[in-house]
Amino acid sequence: MLIRGKHAVTGQVVDIRVNDANGAIADVAPLDPARAPDFGSGDLFVAPGLFDIHINGFAGVDFQNPALVAADLAHATREQLRHGTTQYLVTIVSEAHDRMAACFRAVSRAREEQPELAHAIPGFHLEGPYISAEDGPRGGHYRDVLRPPSWEEFQRFQDAAGGRIKLVTVAPELPGMTRFIEQAVASGVVIGLGHSGANAQQIADAVAAGATVATHLGNGSHAVLPRHANYIQVQLAEDRLMAAFIADGHHLPPYVVKNFIRAKGVARSILVTDAVPPAGMPPGIYRYGRVEVEAKPDGLICLPGTPYLFGAATTLERCVANAVAWAGISLTDAIRMATENPARLLGLAPRVLEKGSSADLILFALEDSRIRVTDTVVRGQHFSSTP
Repeated sequence: MLIRGKHAVTGQVVDIRVNDANGAIADVAPLDPARAPDFGSGDLFVAPGLFDIHINGFAGVDFQNPALVAADLAHATREQLRHGTTQYLVTIVSEAHDRMAACFRAVSRAREEQPELAHAIPGFHLEGPYISAEDGPRGGHYRDVLRPPSWEEFQRFQDAAGGRIKLVTVAPELPGMTRFIEQAVASGVVIGLGHSGANAQQIADAVAAGATVATHLGNGSHAVLPRHANYIQVQLAEDRLMAAFIADGHHLPPYVVKNFIRAKGVARSILVTDAVPPAGMPPGIYRYGRVEVEAKPDGLICLPGTPYLFGAATTLERCVANAVAWAGISLTDAIRMATENPARLLGLAPRVLEKGSSADLILFALEDSRIRVTDTVVRGQHFSSTP
C-alpha cells in the first residue's frame, strides 16, 4: 500500500509505503511522481492517528453499560476512526463497585472477541470514584458512590480490567490518597488529578507521590475561585504535571485554551474530548447513566433546562484545529498534543511516521480552521471517512 500526503511535521510531500503483511510503515520517502498512490495526494496532510485518553462513550454507545457488547464498541470505534482517532482509553466513571467492575469486564470481553478493538483500546481510564463529593469539583459524578481510596478495591478493578487500567483520576485531598498514589504509580499506573478542591500543599504532596497529569484542567471545579490562590493556578505552575484540556469552546473558552497552553507549553499539554454517548449523534435528549442529557445544536451537552455541562460532544480533530486557531500554535504542535504527548504520558510507543512504526495514520485537509479527515489507516487497513 502506498499513501501520499504532506507530512504534518516537515511540510514535505512524502510517499509512505506500508507493509501489508505486518501493518507497519516500510518506508517514508520523498514524492515519486512515477508512482501512483493507492490513496492520498500532495494536497492532503498526513499525520499519526490521534489518541484520546478520555472518552466515556460515542455515537450513542455508552461505555458505562455493563451489558455492552463487541458490536456496540466496534460501532463507536469505527465512528471515531472517521474523525481520525485510531486509539483511545475507555473511561469508566464513578459508580457502585459491582457495576464498574462489570463495565471493565464487558469491554475486556469485547477486546478479546475482536482484534481491531484490542488495538484501538490499549487500556482504561478510571475517573473516580476516589474524587471530591463537593458540588463543583464533583461535576456530573453521583455523590452517593464517591468514596475514599481503597487499594484493595482498585486491585479488584484492575483484575476485572485484565490489568489494563492505565490512568486513574483522583482528588489528592482525600484521606489516604498520598499512599494510594504511591502504590498505583509503583504498579505502573499513571495518576491524574481532577474533580478536586485540593490546596497547594495537597497538590504538592500528590505530585511528590508520583501524580503526573491534571485531568481536564479547568473543569470539574468550583464556578468561583480565589483569583490567585486556587488549584488551577497551582497545577498550571507545577512543571512536573502535564495537563489535559477539552478545547471545545464550551468546557474552556478560546482565550482560556490559549492561556493554559501557553502556561503549560506544548510539551506538557494534551488534548482530550471527554466525549459522552450523545457525541456524534443529532441534537436531542439522550439517556446517559442515571440521567437524561440534552445534546444541543451548538455542541453543548448539558442537563436539560440548565447550563450545567455533562460531558462533551466534540471530537479530537476538532480540538486539534481549535488549538491551532485559538492558541496561536502550529499544526505540528497541536497534533503532538493529541498523539505524541498522551502516548508519552502513558509510556506507550511513540506515535510517529517512521519506518518500523505501526501504520496508524490519517489523511486530512485543513479548511477554514477546521480539520476534515478523509482517510484513516490502522495497521495498514484503510478506512474512508465518507459516511
